[in-house]
Amino acid sequence: MKAIFIAGTAGAGKSLLTSKIYDYYVRNGSFVAILNLDPGVESLPYACDIDIRDHVDLVTIMKQYDLGPNGALIMASDLIASKMDQIQKEVDDVNPDYLIVDTPGQIELFAYRSSGPFFVHNLNAEQKVVIFLYDGAFITTPANFISITLLATSVKLRLKLPTINVLTKTDLIQDKISDIFKWSSDIKSLEERISVETDGETYTLLTNILKGLDVGDFVEELIGVSNITGEGMINLEIVLSRILNLGEEVED
Repeated sequence: MKAIFIAGTAGAGKSLLTSKIYDYYVRNGSFVAILNLDPGVESLPYACDIDIRDHVDLVTIMKQYDLGPNGALIMASDLIASKMDQIQKEVDDVNPDYLIVDTPGQIELFAYRSSGPFFVHNLNAEQKVVIFLYDGAFITTPANFISITLLATSVKLRLKLPTINVLTKTDLIQDKISDIFKWSSDIKSLEERISVETDGETYTLLTNILKGLDVGDFVEELIGVSNITGEGMINLEIVLSRILNLGEEVED
């Protein structure tokens, strides 16, 4: 089994991309399962094969511990680790070629609390990869682009897995796409844009962050994807195949 973790900020399009990747692999004859790891989500654009909500009930936690929604989400997220054996058994019973894991909407609950990395590292799979989503509607300025790149780098360091950076909502930002792609592949163009749009402490902070990321070789090119039109999905699948299957798909 190969595991694909979909991560990113709230509203970046994780669940919808999960459904698109699922559809792609199914069309190509692979046996795919989806694990929803978000205990607080109310509706999903796909049918779950394994669902953390079957084990962790947010409403019950709120009532039992007299917590608000945010506190209950934190506790629910931490309880994921305690359900590891049960979730693993369900995954083993399904035994898919690919398991797509849709992570919580609040990325800090998944990446920065101990339960998220624990789950990622202890899930039994031959190969694992993270797809980190850059919200196209958010990263249209250099400052926001660098902020999300820093977050993506931090998540990569926390989860310690091969990571694919994906730009979502490309159909909504057609006039900005060329700039964003250039920023992700040409650090000098990003530095020039920062110098034009910022000054003072903001300029110093952004350029220093950017230099640190570049020295660490963490600034990587993005793969643009539209969950609505499907544009770019083939490019994403090519990279996934290269990482998970050495360029070859699983066949029946």
